Amino acid sequence: MSFPSSTMTTVVSKTIGVVLVMIFLLAILLSTFSFSSGLAKDGGGFRGSSSHVFLHEGGNYTAPAPHRKLLVRSMAMEEPNRIGEKCTSADIVVSQGPTAPLSSGIPTYTVQIMNMCATGCDISGIHLNCGWFSSVRLIDPKIFKRLRYNDCLVNDGKPLVTGGTLTFQYANTFSYPLGVSSVVCH
Repeated sequence: MSFPSSTMTTVVSKTIGVVLVMIFLLAILLSTFSFSSGLAKDGGGFRGSSSHVFLHEGGNYTAPAPHRKLLVRSMAMEEPNRIGEKCTSADIVVSQGPTAPLSSGIPTYTVQIMNMCATGCDISGIHLNCGWFSSVRLIDPKIFKRLRYNDCLVNDGKPLVTGGTLTFQYANTFSYPLGVSSVVCH
């Protein structure tokens, strides 16, 4: 028994269409599985990466952190309204991430505070919300110190130049959320 050529073409076309739909659905299923299981790529690389790189005045150094994730401020920040303002608190970017623990096993964290002012402004009087911040590791009070609950002073109140970065490490059993509360523009 022979089928007309147009019927055979239709059957083949429908079969190919069904196979393509099945491949598409399988791809969606696999991408959903890999996303939900933490294998999806995020902003900092692949989840579960075993180390983080931090910038330091003397160069780069890498710190192992297999059980912690680097917390970085979102790159999609809202641009401040600059009408009549030379700078805002949004120009100070605070990021922190885990570093190698102390020999006693207490976790350590590296903090970077950067002046990202696009209009070339030096910023002083930088105060951060910092809760009951404390550290087992001594921090130079000229770089960072807690004045009272939820009020920490950066750079001893002195200006942080445009593009400038301050870096320090602290040691505690958990990280403190740090956010800019006030600045003085120059």
